[in-house]
Parts: sequence; structure tokens; C-alpha cells
Amino acid sequence: MTHPTLSQSTGPAYTRLYSVGAARGENAVPNDDLVGPIDSSDEWIQQRTGIITRARAGADVLAVDLATDAAREAIERSGVPADQIDLVIVATISNVQQTPSIAAVVADRVGANPAAAYDMNAACAGYAYAVAQADALIRAGAAHYALVIGAEKLSDVVDPTDRTISFLLGDGAGAVVVGPSDEPAIAPTVWGSDGSKAGAVGMNHTLVEFRDGAAEWPTLRQEGQTVFRWAVWDMAKVAKQALDAAGITSDDLAAFIPHQANMRIIDEFAKQLKLPDSVVIGRDIATTGNTSAASIPLAMHRLLEEHPELSGGLALQIGFGAGLVFGAQVVVLP
Repeated sequence: MTHPTLSQSTGPAYTRLYSVGAARGENAVPNDDLVGPIDSSDEWIQQRTGIITRARAGADVLAVDLATDAAREAIERSGVPADQIDLVIVATISNVQQTPSIAAVVADRVGANPAAAYDMNAACAGYAYAVAQADALIRAGAAHYALVIGAEKLSDVVDPTDRTISFLLGDGAGAVVVGPSDEPAIAPTVWGSDGSKAGAVGMNHTLVEFRDGAAEWPTLRQEGQTVFRWAVWDMAKVAKQALDAAGITSDDLAAFIPHQANMRIIDEFAKQLKLPDSVVIGRDIATTGNTSAASIPLAMHRLLEEHPELSGGLALQIGFGAGLVFGAQVVVLP
């Protein structure tokens, strides 16, 4: 008995980032507005984190709204018609509904129906994960053009009295359009997890506990020293592995765009990687704060606005956070 031979899709050999868009919460919240409940000071927050102000959205703005704004800018800059985008991936921990996904709503809002659309949760590594997925799906022939978004409204899950993380967090979204390339422009992704440290950063309660009256509204908290040590030592190794996977050294980089967790972590990264002075480092955290999955594309957007000459250069991007999870890859800047 003979069986029919199935068709299997194939795609282009290479992919690249076409463009980047950004949206930040409209309110710049200075340290002095937050220090009272945590018995701290502007000086202490700046010394410990490098944050001067953080962007936070108004009560009537949701993560899906920030995602939509960032997506529209990315699409406009990409030159790709919205109706040719057939994949939308949103990395987020901020959807106020379990379903429908932010991605499906954004796809409709920007004119990308009937694109495949889904949300994924890898916390602060989410954007790097989503880029890896878009790259793989396009090269597999499952999509032609992808819209990748990191979007967060973390101010909804902040306890203003929490000294571990409340003063770090901001709201925003960053988006990129990914599509075929004539040459390699997204290097292999180095990614993984360590669930043994799941308690190091995350929500302090579950929604079930809140529903049953056993706990207050869930908010983010972290074990600061545990996260700091893991980020500085283990993630520097991951960053080096990403350089090796790309077949380059730090001397080949034009930019380094890490997750905007803490300025001290960013500075230590630069030392560990022995980055030359010519490498421009993303430091968006100073005026945006830590925006989890949105932080890398937001930092990329600002970097290219301030240094347009970096376009076409190589950037190492790395995300890391709750899970614990991590993801890193080298990309050609749009």
C-alpha cells in the first residue's frame, strides 16, 4: 500500500530585524514620589539602581494599548504592509485577562488579521524568546513576516511598600518587525531556565488565594541579592556563549543591549564581557525603569534614536528574569 507524500514547508535561510517601535507610560515618576512608603531616598535609589525616573501609564491605559502603539510605529518604519504580517507574538506578564491574548487584539488593531497570534510568558527574557521563535518560524516557512512585541504595565502589580522591587518598575512596550534576509542577521539563541530558583522573583500570591480572601492582590517581589548574583555571574557566561554561537567576539559589537534590570548589573556585565569603549551600551533604565519583557526593545529604540549610526551594526541582547529564565542572541540592528 502506498502512502501519499506530505508537503512540508520551508522558508528563507536567514532573517533580520526590519524596524523597532516604542511606547512608554506617559507619566515620568521621580524617585521622590516613591520613597515615603519604603523609607528611602532619591540618592539611595539612584546609587542602588541607576534609576532617576520611571515611565508609568495612567489607570485607563492597559498593556494592550502600549503594545498597539509600539506595533504601529514598528510597522510604519518597516515598510512591510500590515496585511502582510502573518505572525504576531507578544511577550508579556501584564495581560489583565487570561484570554483573549494581547497578540490577537493587536493583530486586529493594526490591520494584520488573520495573522497567527499568541502571547508568551518568559518574564524579562520574553522578548529574546519571542525573537527566537519568530526567527525559527519564518525560516521554517510557517510565517513570512512577524511582529514581535514586549509589552508590560507593571504598575498594576506594584506594592508601594515593598522595598525589594516596587521602585524599579515601569510601563512600556517595544516592537520589532522580523522578516527574510539575504544574509545572517539573527544569530543562534542561547536560552534556558533554572526552576530551582523559581522563588527568587515573581508574584507574592496567587489569584486563587486572592479570590478566596486568603491573600491581598498579588504583586511582584524579589530576593534582590539572589537575583543580583545570578544575573552578574551566570548571565555573563550566557552572554559569552551567545557571542560564541554567533561566531564573533565582543570587539565585533557595535552595541550591548541587556535587560534593563539594574544599572549596577549592566555595569558589571560590561566589565565581565570586557567590552571595548567603542561598544555603546543601552541604559534606558535611568528614565524608563525596569519594564520586564519590554526593556530590550525599548532600550534598542532609544539607542538608535540617540545613535542612528549604529544601524546595521551588531548588537548583543540578553534578557533574564522570573522563572528563572534567560535568553540571548546577537542581531544586526535595524
